[in-house]
Amino acid sequence: MKAIGFKQSLPISDDNSFIGFETEKPVPTGYDLLVKIAAIAVNPVDFKVRQNSAKDTVLDTPKIIGWDAVGTVESVGEKVSKFKPGDQVFYAGDLTRSGCNAEFQLVDERITGRKPVNLTDAEAAAIPLTGLTAWESIFDRIKLNPATDKGKTVLILAGAGGVGSIAIQIAKKIAGLKVIATASRHESEKWCSDMGADHVVNHYDLKAELEKAGYRQVDYILDFVNINNYWKTIAEIIKPQGHIVSITGSKDPLDLSLLKTKSATFSWELMYTRSMFGTDDIERQHEILNELSHLLDVGTLRTNLTTTLRGFTVDNLKKAHEMQESGKTIGKTVIEF
Repeated sequence: MKAIGFKQSLPISDDNSFIGFETEKPVPTGYDLLVKIAAIAVNPVDFKVRQNSAKDTVLDTPKIIGWDAVGTVESVGEKVSKFKPGDQVFYAGDLTRSGCNAEFQLVDERITGRKPVNLTDAEAAAIPLTGLTAWESIFDRIKLNPATDKGKTVLILAGAGGVGSIAIQIAKKIAGLKVIATASRHESEKWCSDMGADHVVNHYDLKAELEKAGYRQVDYILDFVNINNYWKTIAEIIKPQGHIVSITGSKDPLDLSLLKTKSATFSWELMYTRSMFGTDDIERQHEILNELSHLLDVGTLRTNLTTTLRGFTVDNLKKAHEMQESGKTIGKTVIEF
């Protein structure tokens, strides 16, 4: 099969930052599905892994990365019970396994969902990683209950990004929250509003902007940009007994004592935790993806796709990484095979 990978962590502008090559098509065993891939999405995690996986070495075999794919099941392992050959699926994969930048990939059925019928391959490929991250942040980390928490406020940092785009929709339409998103450019402000945000505030003066919108404090904060840059402000604007969730790595230790008097809660969210550690509830991701698929099919949620590149080529993968590294992308970027 054809695959695209890298042997060294090089700048994306380097000719060898990605290389195309041929490798053996894998064989499914256990809970694995062998998926013939139709489209993939590119996320910040992709370029971060590319930049850090082979910094001071040259790998013997090119590393295949990529998380977010749509495709058709070609064959299955002996323990598979949820899917059969011919089924169309979507998934975000497993950080510890070979990625989706290839014509075929193995993926555990327990972290795989049914592709939304009413979405194109590109529209569906944009969803899994961001959808799972947003859903887990709201319902698994905060443990939000729409029946009792409806109407509370959530501040979403980086509302126009891939995760922010779907988190706005889930928070508004599924959780019933009052949604405040951050953005700084006109096009990103408009995107957040289109996704359903009740208010869009500029993150460059977050506290003042929030007060201008009529909020001194908020019940929940979802950080999808950089927790270190906002930590002191976050500690000030979170309500007593509120909950903060972050998906961004902290290069400096966080001073959790700032939350003590408020009895506020802080949680990390990593969408890969269930697959990396084979948690007892690993199958929950299959259930979440199927729920997202249903909500997309009935029109409650909409895809966060904004850019489609056609053709599984080294040049397109480089272009997608360049876009992600710019930090200015809105929504999701997808490559159709």
